[in-house]
Amino acid sequence: METSAEFGAGAVAGGRSSQPGVEVLRERALAWLEDDPDPASRDELRAVLDRLPASAADLADRFAGTLEFGTAGLRGPLRAGPNGMNLAVVTRAATGLVGWLAARGAQGPLVIGYDARHGSKSFAEQTARVATGAGRSALVLPRPLPTPVLAFAIRRLGAAAGVMVTASHNPPQDNGYKVYLDDGAQIVPPADREIEAAIQAVGRIADVPLGPAGEVLGEDLVTSYVDGAVAVLDPDTPRDLGVAYTPLHGVGATVLAAAFARAGFNRPSIVPEQADPDPAFPTVAFPNPEEPGAMDRVIALATANGADIAIANDPDADRCAVAIPDPVRGWRMLRGDEVGVLIADHLMRRGERGLYATTIVSSSLLKAMCAARGVPYAETLTGFKWIVRAGEGLVFGYEEALGYCVAPEHVRDKDGITAALTVAELAAGLKAELRTLGDRLDDLAAEFGVYVTDQLSVRVDAPHEILEIMARLRQKTPDALLDEPIASVEDRLPDADVIILRTETARVVVRPSGTEPKLKAYLEVVEQVVDDDVAGARERAAASVRALRTETAAALGIW
Repeated sequence: METSAEFGAGAVAGGRSSQPGVEVLRERALAWLEDDPDPASRDELRAVLDRLPASAADLADRFAGTLEFGTAGLRGPLRAGPNGMNLAVVTRAATGLVGWLAARGAQGPLVIGYDARHGSKSFAEQTARVATGAGRSALVLPRPLPTPVLAFAIRRLGAAAGVMVTASHNPPQDNGYKVYLDDGAQIVPPADREIEAAIQAVGRIADVPLGPAGEVLGEDLVTSYVDGAVAVLDPDTPRDLGVAYTPLHGVGATVLAAAFARAGFNRPSIVPEQADPDPAFPTVAFPNPEEPGAMDRVIALATANGADIAIANDPDADRCAVAIPDPVRGWRMLRGDEVGVLIADHLMRRGERGLYATTIVSSSLLKAMCAARGVPYAETLTGFKWIVRAGEGLVFGYEEALGYCVAPEHVRDKDGITAALTVAELAAGLKAELRTLGDRLDDLAAEFGVYVTDQLSVRVDAPHEILEIMARLRQKTPDALLDEPIASVEDRLPDADVIILRTETARVVVRPSGTEPKLKAYLEVVEQVVDDDVAGARERAAASVRALRTETAAALGIW
């Protein structure tokens, strides 16, 4: 909960409120029905009304508040009513955005992209109709495509802003609405608050003028994106690499395959049952590579094919996950911090000079690497809206949640396609030396120490539960962790709802998620390598981080 609006944009908005009576709810619903432009949504809401009073709780949740527009845009469940993603809410959001652009005198078209989730295409087309109805040109991507293609298109086409209809890695019942400014980066305050105010000022939807559904762009835009992605690589580096890949039922497969072919890699083998877009995400509990089991099929494919690495994108392909064969444990998924420092190390050794950035919840290893190598470093709040604004000369930024910005001049956001290409380049180069990504991680551990990170996530039913946990932690901070006294307590309020605890060898960062109803604790333990025994240092660090996880849960009062 970096801001209350951000949490509302990432989950069910409204927070804690007293439930109105059934007749009040009925009146609100009937008023909403009169102005809802979608026949299917109207039928859905009528069915809820017909089930009253049994459906009172459902109706109350739908009208508990409005889905708020925060720094992540809109994100929520697909359902009728103001507290859901539907055509009425999208029409209001688009009208507010277009009005805000006009008030600022912003020139240029509105570029709109969409993924393959339920409702995404119709939400994109409605956004285009609102823009053209207001006299602004609307350019729509040619088909369901990765979010980084939309971010690329904004600057490529000189757009006033961009909209991506996606819920990224959220469950299948969700959708979302992400807004980018003309610089190709996600919105930040005060733009989010100003757009929210413009949305709230929208009157009757029936009075919103609608024009044609915009101009559908050609595939040449996708080709330009792929060409720019491939340009991230050194053309003289090795390309012999076996890759197993999954888009997790999302939209990444065709673009990633084109990029790998254009770069000279062999075509990755793709998990067949996850290759095509499917908004139901039938083979995974959650379409997020970080979730347990999400990468099981691609790892099985990699094992069967003797692949060197396994790669997964999340459904809108702005995140990238990597798994490698481990001689002791079998295949294992690398943590986002491991991939982040591998890419940073690779770019540094390749001579990419400039600013390297990460967030306050990511591993502190990147900071140590930059200090040792005389490379500029920056640390930001969580989210790529901040990372890409970390400072002048940014060449690489990452966050531990599998997000990597390898080429800020190409895409000013996280980009799972260019990240996959860069990891493949690194892995192929190491393979030519008869070495692996795991070997390179051991090299970094021997040089800087073992930095082990972990995460403790607590999913809640209501936002007030997170507020209560954070309040308890502020009132009663632990005196020690891992038998080491707390060296410092950093509370980021009022700028951000973040608490950072540090000891001599450990760090805990606690914050609410900005996109899901979760509280997250980010754990880190640093263990020095003695007598070149990297394996021993890893064992000690792993044991310490397990203990830190237990102690942190106790400090939060959740176990």
